[in-house]
Amino acid sequence: MSEHKNAMSDTNTSFLNTPTKRYSAIAAVIALLVLGYSLSGQEAPHAAATPQPIVQGQQLRFPAGHPQIALLGTAPAVAAQSVTIELPARLVWNEERTQRIYPAFAGRVAQLKADIGQSVQVGQVLATLASPEFGAAQADTAKAQVDARMTERNLVRQRELFEAGIVSRKDLELAEAEAARAQAEVARAQARTSLYGASTGVNQQLGLASSVRGVVVERNLSAGQEVRPDQSGPGNPALFVVSDPSVLWVQIDAHESDVASLKPGTSISLSLPNFPGQNFQAKIAATGDFIDSTTRTIKVRAVIDNAQRQLKAEMLGTARIERKLAAGVLVPASAVQLRGTEQWAYVQTEPGVFEPRQVKLGYEGLQEVLVVQGLQAGDLVVKENGLLLAREFRNAQDHAMQQTPAPGQQAPAPTTAEKK
Repeated sequence: MSEHKNAMSDTNTSFLNTPTKRYSAIAAVIALLVLGYSLSGQEAPHAAATPQPIVQGQQLRFPAGHPQIALLGTAPAVAAQSVTIELPARLVWNEERTQRIYPAFAGRVAQLKADIGQSVQVGQVLATLASPEFGAAQADTAKAQVDARMTERNLVRQRELFEAGIVSRKDLELAEAEAARAQAEVARAQARTSLYGASTGVNQQLGLASSVRGVVVERNLSAGQEVRPDQSGPGNPALFVVSDPSVLWVQIDAHESDVASLKPGTSISLSLPNFPGQNFQAKIAATGDFIDSTTRTIKVRAVIDNAQRQLKAEMLGTARIERKLAAGVLVPASAVQLRGTEQWAYVQTEPGVFEPRQVKLGYEGLQEVLVVQGLQAGDLVVKENGLLLAREFRNAQDHAMQQTPAPGQQAPAPTTAEKK
């Protein structure tokens, strides 16, 4: 037995004979002591809870020094003299200086004489089509000219015979009518062929010519391509588009309330994402007379000078127009919240005290909005973390309802935390 105890003592001594093993044993003892203290039911001290905001009437009051007050940035409502209206805009070709060329006869592209970016003059041929249909029109013109010459000679003979008393006046009048019909047919046929090319000869060569001076901005055909007149019209690309890019149109989609500020002659400022920091000046030329049933907008057209050829058709931008105001205040757009169909804003009446206000807007911009009812100049509106304030308002209202006893009931006894 004595030998067994000595062996156990030797084992314990060997287990604690190194610093690492001694530290491990001490850590285990401390862990057991902490576990025992926790199971003994004693509570560790904790920091006092931050007082919560309360509702008084229609206002939410934060305790002094509450950390959330610093998150609620405010801005004063400013009396509005004017407001800058921002509307979507798109650059398009000036249709008064643009021609879209479609084929008047079916044919095959025989020769291309112009390409994109090339300057052209009035009457310049851009491409030539080999067109049997146009050849038939040329043949009709030639036949009409031959018939006209024949009827003219016949009229001369009838006049001579009438003067000799051989034919009657009726025969002479019939010859005169035939000659007049033949001349009318020549005029019709020549007008048709001269509209699209040469009015004499039959060569089946149909020239596609420009009727405006400008630049070829679009070409949608190649050598050998077959074209037909039924490929013309909306939804079909033109064979050539010739335009003067030195003057462009600005298409603007305006709201109904903005029409009074968009009269012809009004100057506007145009900004484009491709030219940051630059503003281009344009002038309104026409305003539509109907409202688009889908977008509820009115089409407005402005003219912009592009002599430097910086701007390109189909660029998207923002048109800014200064609108004069008779009443209302301007506040940041982030200060207004939408609840169903109503607009609301939070006003700071004194430090740490906020109240909601229902407002009516006269204009909604990306950066600021015009409030025509519900606010006055100088009111401090919450422009940052308004949703946080709305949540705190709801939480305080719910807490106040829970603390209010129902009729015939006593108020609940305060908890230990509330006593403290």
